[in-house]
Amino acid sequence: MTPITVQVPAFSVAGVAVRTCNRDEAQPERARIGALWDQFFTESWARQLPGPGADGRLYGVYSAYESDQHGAFDVTAGVSAAVQADPPVGAARIEVQPGSYLVFHCEGPMPQMVLDAWAAAWRYFEEHPEVRRRFDTDFECYEGPECVALHIGVLL
Repeated sequence: MTPITVQVPAFSVAGVAVRTCNRDEAQPERARIGALWDQFFTESWARQLPGPGADGRLYGVYSAYESDQHGAFDVTAGVSAAVQADPPVGAARIEVQPGSYLVFHCEGPMPQMVLDAWAAAWRYFEEHPEVRRRFDTDFECYEGPECVALHIGVLL
């Protein structure tokens, strides 16, 4: 899977969030991201959030990195939101930072397609040490029930 480079303008995502780390996500009893998405869907957060974007896409935004891929980070499951709209009580808002992103497209059944996209990204960075991640904001953009575009912020 060869990524493409795109320039992404800043945008807002509103949704529900957790703090986790890759070490915990590798252990099913400590993993939080799957439960976050379960909460998002079972509590119908997409309908509760203000001003969802016209594209109707769902986003998983990774932010507030403690350091790098080994440290803690926040994950927000949500929809794009108008900047001026306040999210409801219990919801979080995250600003996706503008800039250069490598995009890894993956298709298939959930959740394996997301795991495959992240595995491809980690392999890419191992094989291309000259490409450096920003560790600012990264995001998954769900373009359909079995299609994800994983955006990793990079320094160019």
